Amino acid sequence: MMETIMTIDFKYRLVLGFSGLVAASIGLAITLDPQAFYTGYGIALTPQPNLMSELRAPAANLAALGLIILAGALNKNLARSAALLGTTVFSAFAVGRIISLVLDGRPSAGVLAALGIEVVLALLCAWVVVQERRKKAGNIPQVTA
Repeated sequence: MMETIMTIDFKYRLVLGFSGLVAASIGLAITLDPQAFYTGYGIALTPQPNLMSELRAPAANLAALGLIILAGALNKNLARSAALLGTTVFSAFAVGRIISLVLDGRPSAGVLAALGIEVVLALLCAWVVVQERRKKAGNIPQVTA
């Protein structure tokens, strides 16, 4: 069954929109209240200014990157770049967690679930990159009005 460009564009928007919202929401949650966020993973943080700064800074970065990914869902001209960014962001988190799994041991079920979600989102964003490349090359049927 051949997909039309409208159907594929909707799928791209869905992937990028969801991925962007996940990254922005998690980044914002950690930026605003790292102690509450990490309590959900069974991690008790002491409110040391240096530690809070080291957690909030990359979290704010994640929120900003999530907004850029989300922008790709809203502007088709940004879709490929946003998908590349989403692939990079979620792959980096997954790779970091896998390295930690090997070097530090098995984390909690919540952290393993986060790893699973990151892998899925990285793969979905990579799929958008591939589809955008195919579309640009003319390998996806166009809808004619």
